[in-house]
Amino acid sequence: MLRLTEVQLPLDHDEAALPAAILARLQIAAAELTGFIVFRRGYDARKKSNIHLVYTLDVEVRNEAQLLERHHGNPHIKPTPDTSYKFVTQAPANLKSRPVVIGTGPCGIFAGLLLAQMGFRPILLERGKPVRERTKDTWDLWRKRELHPESNVQFGEGGAGTFSDGKLHSQIKDPKHYGRKVLQEFVKAHAPEEILYVSKPHIGTFRLVKMMEAMRATMESLGAEFRFQSKVVDLDIDNGKVRGVVLEGGERIAADRVVLAIGHSARDTFQMLYERGVYVEAKPFSIGFRIEHPQSLIDRARFGNFAGHPLLGAADYKLSHHCKNGRTVYSFCMCPGGTVVAATSEPGRVVTNGMSQYSRSERNANSGIVVGITPADYPGHPLAGIAFQRQWESRAFELGGGNYDAPGQLVGDFIANRPSREFISVLPSYKPGVHLGDLNPSLPDYAIAAIREALPAFDKQIKGYAMNDAVLTGVETRTSSPISIKRNEHCQSINTIGLFPAGEGAGYAGGILSAAVDGIKVAEAVALSMVNR
Repeated sequence: MLRLTEVQLPLDHDEAALPAAILARLQIAAAELTGFIVFRRGYDARKKSNIHLVYTLDVEVRNEAQLLERHHGNPHIKPTPDTSYKFVTQAPANLKSRPVVIGTGPCGIFAGLLLAQMGFRPILLERGKPVRERTKDTWDLWRKRELHPESNVQFGEGGAGTFSDGKLHSQIKDPKHYGRKVLQEFVKAHAPEEILYVSKPHIGTFRLVKMMEAMRATMESLGAEFRFQSKVVDLDIDNGKVRGVVLEGGERIAADRVVLAIGHSARDTFQMLYERGVYVEAKPFSIGFRIEHPQSLIDRARFGNFAGHPLLGAADYKLSHHCKNGRTVYSFCMCPGGTVVAATSEPGRVVTNGMSQYSRSERNANSGIVVGITPADYPGHPLAGIAFQRQWESRAFELGGGNYDAPGQLVGDFIANRPSREFISVLPSYKPGVHLGDLNPSLPDYAIAAIREALPAFDKQIKGYAMNDAVLTGVETRTSSPISIKRNEHCQSINTIGLFPAGEGAGYAGGILSAAVDGIKVAEAVALSMVNR
């Protein structure tokens, strides 16, 4: 097959337009075209008056070799690359031990899935509950102010990505097309097929719940074992080698291959790893607020008269500003037509995050507006970033009233440095609730100054972004892991043989797709280490 890129067509083209465009691009007669599929469909909205679709097409033709020769040198006509996944090995018939995967977020799920597909019958340990029970527990915080420390937005089957926009695009380098494998497995688990070809695929929370259950069933049919409410509290390490894991309650599970896919909020596990001598170091992350605007404002700013077009959907954005104080402020995890959610996993703390359903039909758009920080801002101990996060999460809890309400402020008041008293046209979506006031005490002075400078700058890119009525809700502290668990070229800890740090919690991913891809990469490393003992 041939891959055609940068095929541009109007938003409202008819069915005949795609084959016609193929014939024109290849300069062939209709009889020479035997079939095609859409590999990718995106849009170009740089000019709001001329928004158009941009396709990547895989085309089947007669006389392919001749056509390639005729169009030699054309960067938009190439042979279609092989994106099919190929297993690196299979488990031996006399498998003597089973790998353990700690955590069932995107990274842990795909590490477990690949190991199961290769016949290694992994054991997956999850401190939280199955996804459906976990969802009920999460709603207890949102509706009743009742936090379940082991079953919430951060902990439980599906990981933190379950309560998000379900974004499935990433800027990672992926020469082996692992991302394609991830999308195909999601479609098998009843994700919408369009995620295979739209340029910015997403799923949404409700669909992710059903998908996690379907993937679990598939993995169990392949010999994987899931154990929920099974918190790992210790590692059995002997002479620099993993020998097993210890669960809360004292049970020991023997294992000499352990995948550590614990996510960015397993702070007690980070502490245990450090105490056991696993090499851990501090890393940069970001802190800030959630900002909410009317989704209609973002749609008009991005799409002009095309706002509301069904192929465009709810508009997103990506913003960045370099500040006078040397900090960078940027938008993070933008959720079109979504809600701001309570995402703490510890009592007496407030943490925000963003979430959307598949329809993206809620009234507000929300995004993190965050400031980059480095270990120089919290020097000393390798785990000092955790204490730094906790400090501001506890402050937010106090400013919100001590009942899991979040502190908030109108954008106009924040820029003018005056407290807010009442909401105007934008009503916040965060539950349990938002307590208006002054956000100055909720973050370090340098972060407040940077965000205050960035908002008017963002208004120059998206007209109305700094509107007086827009709402800031604090605080966003868990943009990524505050630590890195270093690993070598074989994906093993640099000082603990048999321990495979993986995903976002170890500092190797950021988001659902990149975490899942890292899970595949680590599963391959585990499998090869087990057959090449």
